[in-house]
Amino acid sequence: MKKVIATLTAASTLFLASCGLGTAGGLIPSGELQGDLADIDLEGAAIGVGSKNFTEQIILGKIAAILLESAGANARDLTNVPGSTSARQALVSGDLDMMFEYTGTAWITYMGNADPIPNEQKQYEAVREADAANDIEWLPVYPLNNTYALASNQEVANEYGLETLHDIANIPMEEQTICTDAEFRARNDGLFPLLKEYGLEEPPHDNIMEMDVGAVYAAVANGDCSLGVVFTTDGRIPALDLNVLEDPEAFFPKYNLAMTVRSEVLEEHPEIEELFAPLADILTNERMQELNARVDIDGEDYADVAYDFLVEEGFLAE
Repeated sequence: MKKVIATLTAASTLFLASCGLGTAGGLIPSGELQGDLADIDLEGAAIGVGSKNFTEQIILGKIAAILLESAGANARDLTNVPGSTSARQALVSGDLDMMFEYTGTAWITYMGNADPIPNEQKQYEAVREADAANDIEWLPVYPLNNTYALASNQEVANEYGLETLHDIANIPMEEQTICTDAEFRARNDGLFPLLKEYGLEEPPHDNIMEMDVGAVYAAVANGDCSLGVVFTTDGRIPALDLNVLEDPEAFFPKYNLAMTVRSEVLEEHPEIEELFAPLADILTNERMQELNARVDIDGEDYADVAYDFLVEEGFLAE
């Protein structure tokens, strides 16, 4: 049976807002855990669940909050924090207790490493070990790899023979228009290091159009830009029939998903690891694309998509 409970505390909301970190808040639906999760009891635990401010992260944050609430915890919905760095700082400082994170983001952006570790498991292990010093625990890694990519529409791909990132050189410089969000433009593993790695000349800065990440997909599909920065798990890629360029030089790090939890919280509530373990067999790129599309294409509510997913996968009773 689905219940909806207002669980965002005013104190948490006001504190994060005072730091410039707007959050989603709102009502968290809950249900009856079943299967391997049926006996997990977090009654009385108060846990702040965060996320970054893009579709996939908000859906994942809602999934986490619903699971916690269904296990008896008081889950504070602190999803939709603007930007990776702000969300990370909130976790390290204790303003958040847990959030889903990506190994590549932690390794490159937070820990300042210039070079990714090509092997997914080894990168995860390196991140987990390094973050222990910050009192952050990484739960087991998931197969989902939401890395960056550049994409074009099919017309541009056919005209210039775009299959890999090397093929960008086929596009005349005056036609090389790139749509990107501000974060990718500034990242160590972002736009300009990518062009340098592939020996590509930087287009004129007027040809680089900065916009919200969600607007990039439509801009590429409509031909407003010849190339755009996309996330590989985004449901708009298949929905808009975008052409994703392959990365033969393996420039982009692996961005495998894992839950990060403050050590203090996990020590007090070790059941958290058991609660999230079954998702490892479910959260693949393809499954995440489906969930993302329900929000970005169909306009459904984040929490509804998250709740339906948990019911469909047998974690919650119908």
